[in-house]
Amino acid sequence: QVQLVESGGGLVQAGGSLRLSCAASGRTFSNYAMGWFRQAPGKEREFVGAITRSLGNTRYADSVKGRFTISRDNAKNMVYLQMNSLKPEDTAVYYCAAGDSYYRTRPDEYDYWGQGTQVTVSS
Repeated sequence: QVQLVESGGGLVQAGGSLRLSCAASGRTFSNYAMGWFRQAPGKEREFVGAITRSLGNTRYADSVKGRFTISRDNAKNMVYLQMNSLKPEDTAVYYCAAGDSYYRTRPDEYDYWGQGTQVTVSS
């Protein structure tokens, strides 16, 4: 089991920045690729990006590419999502998830999930 807890969400104006954090506990954190997803009201949960176990390779959805950056610190069991140039359409609950490969982009391909943190971007 891996327990994940997200933090750092909040209300921000368009064009602003937020940094989300995800703290992991339980099984060895570095064994897992980590993903970020988001879910807006009335919409399906969608892939935001992911990072490999240790090399730090990342991939992103086209909608956030160039604005969002994922990083991780295996010594601290943490993964981060730096969000810049935020837009109102980025408003959603953001989730971190642990899985076996950073190539996974579907929610059902990830094994463990946090409870989510709300991000609201005002226009």
